[in-house]
Amino acid sequence: MTQIIEIRSADDPRDVIHRACQLLAEGHLVAFPTETSYVAAASSLSEIGTAKLRTISTGAAALALKSPHEAHDYVARMPGPAHKLARRAWPGPLTMEFETSELNGLFESLPSATQQLLTGDRSAVAFRVPAHNAILHVQRLTPAPLVVTADRDMSQPLPRTAADAARMFGDAISLVIDDGPCRYGEPTTTVRFRGEKWELVQQGMISARTLDRLVSEIYLFVCTGNTCRSPMAEGLFRRRLAERLKCHDDDLMDRGFAVLSAGLSAGAGGQASPEAVAALEAEGIDLRNHESQPVTERLLIQADHILTMTRNHQQVILSEFPELASRVRLLSADRQDVSDPFGGSRREYDDCKAEIERHIMKLIDDLIPNK
Repeated sequence: MTQIIEIRSADDPRDVIHRACQLLAEGHLVAFPTETSYVAAASSLSEIGTAKLRTISTGAAALALKSPHEAHDYVARMPGPAHKLARRAWPGPLTMEFETSELNGLFESLPSATQQLLTGDRSAVAFRVPAHNAILHVQRLTPAPLVVTADRDMSQPLPRTAADAARMFGDAISLVIDDGPCRYGEPTTTVRFRGEKWELVQQGMISARTLDRLVSEIYLFVCTGNTCRSPMAEGLFRRRLAERLKCHDDDLMDRGFAVLSAGLSAGAGGQASPEAVAALEAEGIDLRNHESQPVTERLLIQADHILTMTRNHQQVILSEFPELASRVRLLSADRQDVSDPFGGSRREYDDCKAEIERHIMKLIDDLIPNK
């Protein structure tokens, strides 16, 4: 008989997590809540478990990873757009499918029954990173990913509650971890990659338009307080790039570019300095609605190009995140610091703007040569 345990009311939620780990290791199935729906899960190392999962699966299954980084252990040549989606949408309601020819030896080390369940008749394997603590905690304690029921092409409503999961999966499930209704109750969006190209095969929580934006190139300009230099750099880069592409500033996202700024010591919601607003107003660039934001780990992870105003800004970021070395550099191509006009005169702000614009134009010329 299927046991349903409300994890929030358990004396110690860790006991529920450990119980789930034990059952999975013994070849049982466990149902977990995710952000989209409840899924039935088996250990990818258990042939008994995957055989049971096959009996209740509609033919589709996915490999549930504990983090975006784990995808690199299974996909030998992850395409550039897939890198971006993994950084920006995982954990979350996104499933990515990769051709079996793109997978590496770690996938081949899984039991043959697991491989057959995952590939099905599509010659591709689906991966997702569910955004729910219960399944993520279990994944951190298990030696290999979980195989979970996938929601692609399902003909019946997704199980949004523990009771729904118990009814849908029946006695094949030994345990359902109940954490109330799932947040969305809608399918994940599924994207399939063939080399660098990708196609939307099922639209779910993430729209096609949002996907296009998620695979854009993100430029992040960084200074100290995000009230002077980096907002001016953001505004100037957005305007000059739009001019080079012959589009409106607001159309840059649809052209594959996102432009942001932040400060290492910034507070949230601060305004650009009046002098910075006035300096860019002469260019027809409006900074009056700018709101400062601090540099965060998530912001750095999502950015493709992190351009700092000074060498110290660069060093501070790299001292904490050395793995970002390939994406962090000075705005100045000749490695000169951009002078800080904070507290200075309007003339100093104008000089700073001219200095930033010179570097911005070099950046744009390298990115999109002027024909």
